[in-house]
Amino acid sequence: MNLWHASPGDFAATLRAGGARRAMLYTLPGASRLTAAGDLLVGLAEAISADARDYARHEACFFEIGAESETLLAAFIHKSRRGQAAGGVRFWSYATMEHLVRDGLRLSRGMGHKCALAGLWWGGGKGVISRAPGVDYRDPGRRAAVFRDYGRFIASLRGCYITAEDVGTTPDDMAEIFTQTRFTTCIPQRLGGSGNPSILTARGVVVAMEAALCHLGAGTVAGKTVAMQGLGNVATHMIAELLERRVGRIVAADIDAEAVARVRGRFPGAPLELRLAAGDDVSILGDPCDILAPSAIGGVLNPRTIATIAAPIVCGAANNQLEDPGRDAAALHQRAILYVPDFLANRMGIVNCANEQYGSLADDPAILAHLDHTTPGGIFQRCLEIFARARASGRTPADEARMLADELAEVPHPIWGHRGWLIVDDLLRHGWGTAGP
Repeated sequence: MNLWHASPGDFAATLRAGGARRAMLYTLPGASRLTAAGDLLVGLAEAISADARDYARHEACFFEIGAESETLLAAFIHKSRRGQAAGGVRFWSYATMEHLVRDGLRLSRGMGHKCALAGLWWGGGKGVISRAPGVDYRDPGRRAAVFRDYGRFIASLRGCYITAEDVGTTPDDMAEIFTQTRFTTCIPQRLGGSGNPSILTARGVVVAMEAALCHLGAGTVAGKTVAMQGLGNVATHMIAELLERRVGRIVAADIDAEAVARVRGRFPGAPLELRLAAGDDVSILGDPCDILAPSAIGGVLNPRTIATIAAPIVCGAANNQLEDPGRDAAALHQRAILYVPDFLANRMGIVNCANEQYGSLADDPAILAHLDHTTPGGIFQRCLEIFARARASGRTPADEARMLADELAEVPHPIWGHRGWLIVDDLLRHGWGTAGP
């Protein structure tokens, strides 16, 4: 079977048929291709390695079938030289393993970029839990079993990857993971964690909008029109932040009628136009506005949609907004649209939770510094730095941001060095990918 094109369910069945519940791919230092630990995933390793853009020399990919829920679990590590890999776990449905793996690879690399540009001593990682079709995950018992399994999976990786909340998960899910492993963040505040990072993430994206306006000499968000795709937690908090800053008008769309109704009820009388969109309706991206904020799914900026954009600035909360990073960043640049890379704008989720183990403070200065307009390395100043570099070089802001992030990601942790890879190597030598749980 071609596992690259197999469904996650068929992939799991192949593992079981081969007498395995775990599988591991890894890149040896100095190598330029993934190696499979065992014979089952040789073809998958070759398929991933053949795509230089998404492979990007990831250090490791881990897969496991949960013992309690029989759910397919995964974790991806891009680079851990700067620190152990950190990033949330996404609970999502995928048609094929190609879709699942590409999501994990792109998101883990983006997390590494966020950590590096934010000055955090963490590497890039991402978790994925595959939602099986026809399963009711609203059932509390079934859902708890999934996240207990993920906690055991993460514990088995011995700290090379630290998980957190992401799309499709909640602080309560993190609490369930926390019952099985200490290697998780974004756990509820009642357990000593940082809780939901959505509010801070929203504030950070709005600060990035302010930096883009400043760079263009266009003032502040006051009186401006913002078009927003998506009305999830972060987007809803962005609306609140923009209204507090006296934005002129917000136009927003979502495919979820409940989300539209919830936002409408929260902001009665606000200068807010809400639309219920069909699943394939991305017309909001072409609305005339001062700032376009893609804040739903990834890959929405592509040749078809970029041609319709009627905004001088694109700055949103969604991860991986560009369908093809090089091609689509260049297309925006050619249209004189200032694109703020998502991993530059939406760092506050990882900032909020990455250093939970060091304790918490009300109005924590270590966190609030990222939102300050004058702090070097904060979102505002880092954005201005990237815009200035792009103007000087003629390259796109996305290219400049990636180049700087990749450079910073190679700086070894000042105390632990490349400990993440040492753990991966130890797992490999002790048969993690070739032995059962």
